[in-house]
Amino acid sequence: MMQESVATAALTAAEFFERTRKRLDLVVPPGLTDPDIVPKRGDHDLDPVSAKVAQVRPIRPAAVLVPVVDHKEPTVLLTQRAQHLPDHPGQISFPGGKIDKGDESPLHSALREAEEEIGLDRGHVEPLGYLDLYMTTLGYRIVPLIARVKPGFALTLNTGEVDNVFEVPLAFLMDVANHQRHSREWQGLTRYYYAITFEERYIWGVTAGILRNLYDRIYRD
Repeated sequence: MMQESVATAALTAAEFFERTRKRLDLVVPPGLTDPDIVPKRGDHDLDPVSAKVAQVRPIRPAAVLVPVVDHKEPTVLLTQRAQHLPDHPGQISFPGGKIDKGDESPLHSALREAEEEIGLDRGHVEPLGYLDLYMTTLGYRIVPLIARVKPGFALTLNTGEVDNVFEVPLAFLMDVANHQRHSREWQGLTRYYYAITFEERYIWGVTAGILRNLYDRIYRD
């Protein structure tokens, strides 16, 4: 296990949203469905061999919502997947899923999935911009949508998909001192990935990788 030790200066909610609006936009990142474009971010950030694995798998376009709640000290809204799901049961994730053919854009996919999974009314959500396309070993190409969420929302969980929802301080998630690099065996290979431990929650894999991309795009000068 490796862990970075450089501390990150926290941003106020106003500073974070202002910087996000300046640095991101709602132009769909290239490579969402183009096999000739390899996304620059993904599981291969720490595990280069995964890019080769992903390139031989069918492309699976997806979108997730990264909901940043506009408290005085902003938080990120995360979900815990239902334990009975066949894929990634119990893991920490963002609301989101595959991009359906009827969806107008990844933005609409992310908002639709958030409504379906946790009942987050899009009237509380202000889309700000897309992070870099994130490619997983299994061929998913995920568009993360950063959004400002107004406090005061009420949630209704779809228990077929989600067991729990909770908030984590943005400052904690954006402190690189909390960004760990872990490894595990997968199909005979040693795989490396980002992980963040918050209280009893273990945030790892794609979710932690997208949070790392958020740090790189918004917090780095």
